[in-house]
Amino acid sequence: MAPLRLRHSNGIATLDIPLDSPDFTVNDLQQQILAITNIIPSRQILKSGYPPRPLELIPELPLQSLGLQRGDQIILSESTTAISRPVQSSAVPQSASAATTSTSFTQPSATSNGPDHVQVDGSFLVHRIVPDDNSCLFSSAALIFEQDMTKAPELRQIVAQGIQKDPETYNDAILGMAPSKYIATITKPSSWGGAIELGILAAHYQAEIASIDVETGRIDYFSPGDHGNGMRCIMIYSGIHYDAASLAPSPEAPAEWHQTLFPIKSNDGADPIIAAATKLATILRGKKAFTNTATFDLKCEQCGQGLKGEKGARAHAEATGHVRFGEY
Repeated sequence: MAPLRLRHSNGIATLDIPLDSPDFTVNDLQQQILAITNIIPSRQILKSGYPPRPLELIPELPLQSLGLQRGDQIILSESTTAISRPVQSSAVPQSASAATTSTSFTQPSATSNGPDHVQVDGSFLVHRIVPDDNSCLFSSAALIFEQDMTKAPELRQIVAQGIQKDPETYNDAILGMAPSKYIATITKPSSWGGAIELGILAAHYQAEIASIDVETGRIDYFSPGDHGNGMRCIMIYSGIHYDAASLAPSPEAPAEWHQTLFPIKSNDGADPIIAAATKLATILRGKKAFTNTATFDLKCEQCGQGLKGEKGARAHAEATGHVRFGEY
């Protein structure tokens, strides 16, 4: 038996799994997860690796098809609809003045029957989840500014153009590398975005981006500069993933009914949207839906070296060229 860590909405569990047994199937793993979490296999979304990537769950295949190793972590989330799985016939080897009106909130919702949300002034601030595919920052921003997350590649190009147009600001020291190399990297779909990208996107769309950290509740504001339109959007940061938040008449309202930009009233809880975003982050924190990238333990899956946090992983990648990491 080999231990695997299962991170789910209620905490972390240990799974003792016969990783080397050809008779132990993906379905057997899913049944163990069902026993721990009460989430049926057809609603299980499993991810592993660093950054976490979705596992292709074909129940009939041996567990070996997932490529899991001793000590790996599996991250479980629940789909709101049953997931259709392919069936294999044979085992083939995977800021402004303070608000002057009062705002009332209901209790934060932590139901698994729909997206997490907070009620605010008769509407709902809803957690809008985007794919966990290395483009989450760009997908979230595309959902907010273009109402179409598939335009994420176009936003990468906007970032590249922003760097090219302002070499004084985006120099080697700020970027950590030559601008040309940074542009070549950030335009690849496998590259993560961060504060630099948020600042450029805020300036391009002339709207402030408020990014709230789930673990700490801290909100970072990315200003559009002198040409802002007085509007703000909300992004939710888990430590390794960005999602969006939008306002809708109901949590399950169609995407076209969602409002993604809001008038700026203040930079604290007097702003009803900021207050709602803070409560939404509290819901997610209660579900442990965050990762502390400064302190979590990693292992290089290519050479086995133990590492501490994202900083350690980046340094190791630069020194060795290794890019596959897993969380202990």
